[in-house]
Amino acid sequence: MIKRLLLLCTLLFAVTALFAQSTGFVKGTITTSDGKPAANVTVLIEQTKWGAISNEKGEYLIKNVRPGAWNLKVSAVAVITQVKQITVGSGETVDADFVLSANSAQLQEVTVSSRGPVKESNIVAKMPLKNLENAQVYNVVSAELLKQQNITTYDDAMRNVPGISRTWESTGRAGDGAAYFSLRGFDAQPALTNGFPGLVSGNLEAANVESIEVIKGPSGTLFGGSFYAYGGIINTITKKPYHTFGGEVAYTFGSFGLNRITADVNTPLSKTEKIALRVNTAYHTENSFQDAGFKKSFFISPALSYEVNDRLSFSLMAEILQEERAVAPVFFHSDRLTPLVFKDIQQLGLNDKLSFTSNDLTIRNPRFNVQGIMTYKLSDVWTSQTVVSRAQVRSDGYYSYIWDDAGGDEWFEHYIHNENQTTATTDVQQNFNADFKIGSLRNRLLVGLDYYGRKIVDNGGGWGVIRQVTPWGDARDIDPDNPVYLTRASVDNMLAGLDPAIGSNIENYSYSAYVSDVLNITPALNIMASLRADYFHTPGDGKKETVGDNFDQFALSPKFGIVYQPVLNKVSVFANYMNTFINVSPTEVWAEDPTDNTWKPTGNYTAMKPEQANQWEAGVKTDLFNNKLQAMVSYYDIRVSNRTLYPVNRTAVQGGEAGSKGFEVEVTAQPVHGLNILAGYSHNKTEVLEGEGNDFYSEKGRVIGGQGPQDLANLWATYKFSNGSLRNFGLGIGGNYAGEYLVIDNSVTGQFFLPGYALLNASMFYNADHFRFTFNLNNITNEQYYIGYWSVNPQKRRNFACSLAYKF
Repeated sequence: MIKRLLLLCTLLFAVTALFAQSTGFVKGTITTSDGKPAANVTVLIEQTKWGAISNEKGEYLIKNVRPGAWNLKVSAVAVITQVKQITVGSGETVDADFVLSANSAQLQEVTVSSRGPVKESNIVAKMPLKNLENAQVYNVVSAELLKQQNITTYDDAMRNVPGISRTWESTGRAGDGAAYFSLRGFDAQPALTNGFPGLVSGNLEAANVESIEVIKGPSGTLFGGSFYAYGGIINTITKKPYHTFGGEVAYTFGSFGLNRITADVNTPLSKTEKIALRVNTAYHTENSFQDAGFKKSFFISPALSYEVNDRLSFSLMAEILQEERAVAPVFFHSDRLTPLVFKDIQQLGLNDKLSFTSNDLTIRNPRFNVQGIMTYKLSDVWTSQTVVSRAQVRSDGYYSYIWDDAGGDEWFEHYIHNENQTTATTDVQQNFNADFKIGSLRNRLLVGLDYYGRKIVDNGGGWGVIRQVTPWGDARDIDPDNPVYLTRASVDNMLAGLDPAIGSNIENYSYSAYVSDVLNITPALNIMASLRADYFHTPGDGKKETVGDNFDQFALSPKFGIVYQPVLNKVSVFANYMNTFINVSPTEVWAEDPTDNTWKPTGNYTAMKPEQANQWEAGVKTDLFNNKLQAMVSYYDIRVSNRTLYPVNRTAVQGGEAGSKGFEVEVTAQPVHGLNILAGYSHNKTEVLEGEGNDFYSEKGRVIGGQGPQDLANLWATYKFSNGSLRNFGLGIGGNYAGEYLVIDNSVTGQFFLPGYALLNASMFYNADHFRFTFNLNNITNEQYYIGYWSVNPQKRRNFACSLAYKF
């Protein structure tokens, strides 16, 4: 029996060897017009089944090619197809290299368009790591997708990401004036630019966006504790220069007076050196869908790159935004102490056409951000990255909100004050990356140092009440003999009679070190272990009457992950444990005044410990059928401990806990050529696990507030014709679903629900080599819907946007 098996094996080996000698190989490298490797490009031998797809280095290999003369074809979406004639001999290897007609930036754009979101990121793990190798979940929204949907507002890009919803419009107010999102049930803001701290106090501009990464789960280990990132963090990738001339100019117009001009121009600056400049700029004006409100902004972002040689490169990017807006006040419909007399939007009777403001009461949010990066390849193993980032943002103008001062009646107070705050940050990072083996074990190592400094100067004015209003639009003066009108002069006159606010000048600093290693035990199994040590210091405001606000905090933030690929490069099963922390400032101590039995602030401060968030998550990722089907499903459990609780007129205490559990599903598919589908669904449940009595913000067993709808779904599908008279024409359709949203949940005040909604959007486009036309109709069914964060914010009804672009 053994002899027969040996004979059979010998025959099989002989046949295999003979077959291998009778066939040949075709290999080569595919590069873009600017000399960059072209990944994911299809190479086929015509009229056969033989083919390959280029890897990250642009390399491809076709095996077992029968001897003979063949046509070798290279193709990528929106790239001119190239064909070479080759002759393959028995046992020979034929080399065939290709240079594509597109540059790297253009190829990236069309690859995103045809394959859905690019799922490879060097930022999420701060090292080159494929999505299937990464134990963390993240979603990517590409610039091409923004163009397909005619998105002119940064916030609208999030409608393509499962598990995230906007809860608060950008107010422009000091400190946290950007839009708020709910991500896995917790607050999130777009706090990173290219993986480094980026300030926002108004709106972000979409003109310079290459992609947006929504990084899921607590992410303090690699990105620090300066941001509320319990459920995740939003990172904006900006456009980079390339080494050929190109770009586009576009004009967009639409509903509510939308007019927008953008330009993206790239040019090499030297014929002998790899120096390139790219400039993106936008001018935007738009009115509100309500009776008052507007936005006017100008944005410019120059970016410079210099590749000194194969080892050393520099990049410099700046973003400058000038923005002025008239912003509708946030409508807070509860005093948070009195039982609600209305339980939903119908009972509240809010008129969504009213802004409760005027175009004379504006706020400005100028923003400046600059980043400089030096990358140096120390050896074949080690690479150094040095980053210096500086940002400044200002809130200057009127911020107002509507508040139910005395619950139980129909009247709400309209508060206002004059913002005057400037925040400046400096970030310096030094990262070292290595890729090496110890024996047969591959290590991808990150070692980093991070300094982050922030200075806040606040000289804002005092608060005053303009008037009282009803949700349906009635108004009355606080003092009928001295009415206050919605004009700058009238409001300034009212505010001038108030006691001035106490200004502040606060600085704080973080010094951090972190290390992360991805260890490949086998090609299919890798383990990640990461740790951050963070030291936080603030000297306080320096006032003699303030005691205890000079303090230090220390935090450790670990992260672990494991990935197993049962089918290599196609299916991965992952699990992670992740952490983040938030440094909490000392809080003022309150004491009871025996003269009137009330509690009053003492001017003394007590130190706090950092809040901590920990997540366990497990799931599956797939990349099947040559990138035509990418999917992800995961289940997560997040718990925030040591939460700071703020009882009314009492000293803040720590010890609160909150939990968030849920699952997410994302699918991107290209079932047939030209058809692209992006879909997602998420379910989330949040709860206060440990709280403070029946406190509005932290009652045990209730929702945490600002958690967004429990159920969210998104869909976007496009089809582009590639042949015939309709070539380059395409159609798109999709929308969003959000379930009923419990905005207020308290045993004293009761509950308030925002209704669920379903939005339907569609597009029609023509996208050729030099011209692009796009028409989008949003909220086709004219759905009346709202978002909120212990508040009610009406959203746009049916609207359209039309864009014309010339590409060169």
